[in-house]
Amino acid sequence: MTEPADARPPRRSIPAAVLGTRDERLKESQPPRAGRIAAYVLFFLLGFAVSVCGAFVQALWPPVGVLLALAATGATFYAGLRITGTRLGAAAPAAGWFLALLLLMVPRPEGDNVLWTNATSLSWLFVGSILGVICATLPTRTSWFPGVPGPPR
Repeated sequence: MTEPADARPPRRSIPAAVLGTRDERLKESQPPRAGRIAAYVLFFLLGFAVSVCGAFVQALWPPVGVLLALAATGATFYAGLRITGTRLGAAAPAAGWFLALLLLMVPRPEGDNVLWTNATSLSWLFVGSILGVICATLPTRTSWFPGVPGPPR
């Protein structure tokens, strides 16, 4: 016996299938405090590493390299948010990312630069910054203050 066509579950949009809905994200349990602190440190270091690698990748393969660097940057920020369940989880890799960028923007005494003022470097900096802000403002399982667990749901 076959089921009627209306018995199928409704189709989900691609973003909802990949990222989950807001209600699904809010229902997830939060990791313990020690696990979150360790994740903050690891995501800070991962954000630093993604920034250093992205600076070279975006310059090595001009149009495609920027997209690869932005994909890695956005994935790192979003993973920090989802794994820790706090906005601070997205802000920690963003802080590491920005710290590495500050170090890479300073010219060396020999006159060498890692990041130049060309379209690919500037677009990577601008869009990467926007990705960090977007991920840090997505709904989480915590209260309004970043990193502080909210009341139990």
